[in-house]
Amino acid sequence: MIILHGLFGQSDNWNTISKNFAEAGLHVFTLDQRNHGLSPQDDLWNYGAMAEDLKDFINEHRLERPIIMGHSMGGKTAMFFELKYPCMSSQLIVVDMAPRAAVRHHEGVLKALNAVDFSKLANRKEAESILDDYIQDFGTKQFLLKNIYWTENGNKKMDWRFNLKVITDKYSEILVEVPHMMSLVETLVIRGQKSNYVSNDDLEDFKTRFPNLKVKTIAEAGHWVHAEKPKEFVEAALGFIKIK
Repeated sequence: MIILHGLFGQSDNWNTISKNFAEAGLHVFTLDQRNHGLSPQDDLWNYGAMAEDLKDFINEHRLERPIIMGHSMGGKTAMFFELKYPCMSSQLIVVDMAPRAAVRHHEGVLKALNAVDFSKLANRKEAESILDDYIQDFGTKQFLLKNIYWTENGNKKMDWRFNLKVITDKYSEILVEVPHMMSLVETLVIRGQKSNYVSNDDLEDFKTRFPNLKVKTIAEAGHWVHAEKPKEFVEAALGFIKIK
Protein backbone atom coordinates (compact mmCIF):
# COMPACT_ATOMS: atom_id res chain seq x y z
CA MET A 1 0.00 0.00 0.00
CA ILE A 2 1.28 3.46 -0.96
CA ILE A 3 0.00 6.58 0.82
CA LEU A 4 0.35 10.06 -0.68
CA HIS A 5 -0.01 13.20 1.46
CA GLY A 6 -1.63 16.50 0.49
CA LEU A 7 -0.34 20.01 -0.16
CA PHE A 8 2.21 21.24 2.43
CA GLY A 9 2.17 17.75 3.96
CA GLN A 10 4.81 15.08 4.33
CA SER A 11 4.95 11.35 4.77
CA ASP A 12 5.21 11.37 8.56
CA ASN A 13 1.75 12.97 8.78
CA TRP A 14 0.56 9.41 8.13
CA ASN A 15 2.74 7.52 10.64
CA THR A 16 -0.05 6.57 13.04
CA ILE A 17 -2.55 5.64 10.33
CA SER A 18 0.03 3.59 8.44
CA LYS A 19 0.77 1.55 11.59
CA ASN A 20 -2.91 0.59 11.74
CA PHE A 21 -2.77 -0.65 8.16
CA ALA A 22 0.49 -2.50 8.82
CA GLU A 23 -1.05 -4.25 11.83
CA ALA A 24 -3.86 -5.40 9.53
CA GLY A 25 -1.32 -7.14 7.29
CA LEU A 26 -0.36 -4.53 4.70
CA HIS A 27 3.16 -3.53 3.72
CA VAL A 28 2.82 0.26 3.78
CA PHE A 29 4.91 2.93 2.07
CA THR A 30 4.31 6.59 2.95
CA LEU A 31 5.92 8.84 0.36
CA ASP A 32 7.02 12.46 0.24
CA GLN A 33 5.83 13.88 -3.07
CA ARG A 34 8.24 16.09 -5.00
CA ASN A 35 8.88 19.51 -3.46
CA HIS A 36 7.67 18.19 -0.10
CA GLY A 37 9.33 16.53 2.88
CA LEU A 38 12.64 14.83 2.14
CA SER A 39 11.97 14.34 -1.58
CA PRO A 40 13.99 16.28 -4.19
CA GLN A 41 12.97 19.83 -5.04
CA ASP A 42 12.42 20.67 -8.68
CA ASP A 43 11.02 23.51 -10.78
CA LEU A 44 8.81 20.97 -12.56
CA TRP A 45 5.74 20.49 -10.39
CA ASN A 46 2.48 19.14 -11.75
CA TYR A 47 0.40 16.00 -11.56
CA GLY A 48 2.01 14.44 -14.61
CA ALA A 49 5.42 14.68 -12.94
CA MET A 50 4.10 13.39 -9.60
CA ALA A 51 2.39 10.46 -11.33
CA GLU A 52 5.67 9.67 -13.06
CA ASP A 53 7.48 9.81 -9.70
CA LEU A 54 4.99 7.31 -8.33
CA LYS A 55 5.49 4.96 -11.27
CA ASP A 56 9.28 5.14 -10.82
CA PHE A 57 8.92 4.28 -7.13
CA ILE A 58 6.71 1.28 -7.91
CA ASN A 59 9.13 0.02 -10.55
CA GLU A 60 12.21 0.61 -8.39
CA HIS A 61 10.72 -1.39 -5.51
CA ARG A 62 9.23 -4.02 -7.82
CA LEU A 63 5.76 -3.62 -6.40
CA GLU A 64 2.98 -5.51 -8.12
CA ARG A 65 -0.35 -3.70 -8.35
CA PRO A 66 -0.20 -1.85 -5.02
CA ILE A 67 -3.16 -0.19 -3.35
CA ILE A 68 -2.76 3.56 -3.76
CA MET A 69 -4.27 5.97 -1.25
CA GLY A 70 -4.03 9.73 -1.61
CA HIS A 71 -5.39 12.61 0.44
CA SER A 72 -6.30 15.93 -1.17
CA MET A 73 -3.46 16.73 -3.62
CA GLY A 74 -2.30 13.14 -3.15
CA GLY A 75 -5.76 11.92 -4.15
CA LYS A 76 -5.56 13.83 -7.40
CA THR A 77 -2.05 12.45 -7.99
CA ALA A 78 -3.56 8.98 -7.60
CA MET A 79 -6.22 9.75 -10.19
CA PHE A 80 -3.67 11.15 -12.66
CA PHE A 81 -1.57 8.04 -12.06
CA GLU A 82 -4.51 5.82 -12.98
CA LEU A 83 -5.11 7.96 -16.06
CA LYS A 84 -1.49 7.60 -17.24
CA TYR A 85 -0.89 4.03 -16.08
CA PRO A 86 -4.25 2.24 -16.05
CA CYS A 87 -4.59 -0.82 -13.84
CA MET A 88 -1.03 -0.53 -12.50
CA SER A 89 -2.69 -0.33 -9.08
CA SER A 90 -5.07 -2.92 -7.66
CA GLN A 91 -7.30 -0.46 -5.78
CA LEU A 92 -7.55 3.30 -5.35
CA ILE A 93 -8.59 5.16 -2.22
CA VAL A 94 -9.19 8.86 -2.83
CA VAL A 95 -9.49 10.84 0.39
CA ASP A 96 -11.55 14.04 0.23
CA MET A 97 -10.60 15.18 -3.25
CA ALA A 98 -12.69 15.49 -6.42
CA PRO A 99 -11.56 15.17 -10.06
CA ARG A 100 -12.91 18.62 -10.96
CA ALA A 101 -10.80 21.76 -11.15
CA ALA A 102 -10.42 23.30 -7.71
CA VAL A 103 -10.84 26.96 -6.82
CA ARG A 104 -7.95 28.97 -5.45
CA HIS A 105 -8.20 29.04 -1.69
CA HIS A 106 -4.66 28.85 -0.30
CA GLU A 107 -3.69 32.48 -0.91
CA GLY A 108 -3.88 33.30 2.78
CA VAL A 109 -1.62 30.39 3.69
CA LEU A 110 0.86 31.24 0.94
CA LYS A 111 0.96 34.86 2.06
CA ALA A 112 1.61 33.75 5.63
CA LEU A 113 4.38 31.35 4.67
CA ASN A 114 6.11 33.91 2.46
CA ALA A 115 5.98 36.43 5.31
CA VAL A 116 8.30 34.20 7.34
CA ASP A 117 11.88 35.40 6.74
CA PHE A 118 14.10 32.77 8.33
CA SER A 119 17.19 34.95 7.89
CA LYS A 120 15.77 37.16 10.65
CA LEU A 121 14.43 34.47 12.98
CA ALA A 122 16.15 32.59 15.77
CA ASN A 123 13.62 29.89 16.59
CA ARG A 124 10.36 28.18 15.69
CA LYS A 125 8.37 30.27 18.16
CA GLU A 126 9.23 33.45 16.26
CA ALA A 127 7.98 31.85 13.03
CA GLU A 128 4.77 30.86 14.79
CA SER A 129 4.29 34.45 15.93
CA ILE A 130 4.39 35.63 12.32
CA LEU A 131 1.89 33.00 11.21
CA ASP A 132 -0.40 34.17 14.03
CA ASP A 133 -0.87 37.44 12.14
CA TYR A 134 -2.30 35.59 9.14
CA ILE A 135 -3.78 32.27 10.25
CA GLN A 136 -6.29 31.92 13.05
CA ASP A 137 -6.81 28.16 13.01
CA PHE A 138 -4.49 26.48 15.53
CA GLY A 139 -4.45 23.10 13.75
CA THR A 140 -3.46 24.65 10.42
CA LYS A 141 -0.61 26.56 12.04
CA GLN A 142 0.74 23.47 13.79
CA PHE A 143 0.49 21.45 10.58
CA LEU A 144 2.56 24.04 8.72
CA LEU A 145 5.08 24.51 11.55
CA LYS A 146 5.90 20.78 11.42
CA ASN A 147 7.65 21.57 8.13
CA ILE A 148 10.31 23.77 9.75
CA TYR A 149 13.77 22.24 10.03
CA TRP A 150 17.36 23.34 10.61
CA THR A 151 19.49 23.23 7.47
CA GLU A 152 22.80 21.40 7.67
CA ASN A 153 24.91 23.65 5.47
CA GLY A 154 27.62 25.96 6.78
CA ASN A 155 25.20 28.84 7.29
CA LYS A 156 22.87 26.99 9.63
CA LYS A 157 19.36 28.38 9.66
CA MET A 158 15.75 27.31 9.63
CA ASP A 159 13.84 26.64 6.44
CA TRP A 160 10.68 24.99 5.15
CA ARG A 161 10.77 21.35 4.11
CA PHE A 162 8.55 22.12 1.15
CA ASN A 163 9.70 24.17 -1.82
CA LEU A 164 7.77 27.33 -1.06
CA LYS A 165 8.94 29.27 -4.12
CA VAL A 166 7.83 26.63 -6.60
CA ILE A 167 4.56 25.99 -4.76
CA THR A 168 3.83 29.73 -4.76
CA ASP A 169 4.77 30.24 -8.41
CA LYS A 170 3.04 27.10 -9.72
CA TYR A 171 0.13 26.78 -7.33
CA SER A 172 -2.35 26.78 -10.22
CA GLU A 173 -0.80 23.53 -11.48
CA ILE A 174 -2.47 21.56 -8.70
CA LEU A 175 -5.90 23.06 -9.21
CA VAL A 176 -6.44 21.47 -12.62
CA GLU A 177 -9.18 18.99 -13.47
CA VAL A 178 -8.35 15.34 -14.04
CA PRO A 179 -9.01 14.76 -17.76
CA HIS A 180 -12.03 12.56 -18.32
CA MET A 181 -11.17 8.91 -17.98
CA MET A 182 -12.74 5.51 -17.53
CA SER A 183 -11.12 3.14 -15.05
CA LEU A 184 -12.34 -0.26 -13.92
CA VAL A 185 -10.06 -0.27 -10.88
CA GLU A 186 -11.97 -0.68 -7.64
CA THR A 187 -12.13 2.78 -6.10
CA LEU A 188 -13.16 4.08 -2.72
CA VAL A 189 -13.87 7.74 -2.05
CA ILE A 190 -13.70 8.71 1.62
CA ARG A 191 -15.02 12.18 2.34
CA GLY A 192 -15.68 14.23 5.44
CA GLN A 193 -19.27 15.19 6.11
CA LYS A 194 -18.27 18.75 6.99
CA SER A 195 -15.89 19.15 4.05
CA ASN A 196 -16.81 20.85 0.78
CA TYR A 197 -14.10 19.15 -1.26
CA VAL A 198 -16.36 16.34 -2.55
CA SER A 199 -19.98 17.31 -3.24
CA ASN A 200 -22.83 15.05 -4.33
CA ASP A 201 -22.32 16.35 -7.88
CA ASP A 202 -18.67 15.33 -7.62
CA LEU A 203 -19.78 11.82 -6.68
CA GLU A 204 -21.80 11.64 -9.90
CA ASP A 205 -18.65 12.68 -11.77
CA PHE A 206 -16.70 9.96 -9.96
CA LYS A 207 -19.24 7.35 -11.05
CA THR A 208 -18.71 8.21 -14.74
CA ARG A 209 -14.96 7.74 -14.33
CA PHE A 210 -14.83 4.86 -11.86
CA PRO A 211 -17.81 2.49 -12.33
CA ASN A 212 -16.49 0.21 -9.57
CA LEU A 213 -16.95 2.98 -7.03
CA LYS A 214 -17.75 2.90 -3.34
CA VAL A 215 -18.24 5.98 -1.18
CA LYS A 216 -17.86 6.43 2.55
CA THR A 217 -18.81 9.69 4.25
CA ILE A 218 -17.34 10.08 7.72
CA ALA A 219 -19.73 11.86 10.07
CA GLU A 220 -18.56 15.03 11.84
CA ALA A 221 -15.28 15.07 9.88
CA GLY A 222 -13.84 17.85 7.75
CA HIS A 223 -11.17 17.78 5.06
CA TRP A 224 -8.61 16.24 7.45
CA VAL A 225 -10.86 13.23 7.87
CA HIS A 226 -8.02 10.80 8.69
CA ALA A 227 -6.72 13.06 11.48
CA GLU A 228 -10.11 14.06 12.86
CA LYS A 229 -11.72 10.60 12.83
CA PRO A 230 -8.83 8.11 12.60
CA LYS A 231 -10.74 5.08 13.94
CA GLU A 232 -13.64 5.55 11.52
CA PHE A 233 -11.23 6.31 8.70
CA VAL A 234 -9.19 3.14 9.18
CA GLU A 235 -12.35 1.03 9.48
CA ALA A 236 -13.70 2.48 6.23
CA ALA A 237 -10.46 1.79 4.37
CA LEU A 238 -9.98 -1.73 5.73
CA GLY A 239 -13.60 -2.54 4.94
CA PHE A 240 -12.81 -1.84 1.31
CA ILE A 241 -9.30 -3.28 0.98
CA LYS A 242 -8.87 -6.90 0.06
CA ILE A 243 -6.04 -8.31 2.16
CA LYS A 244 -4.83 -11.67 0.91
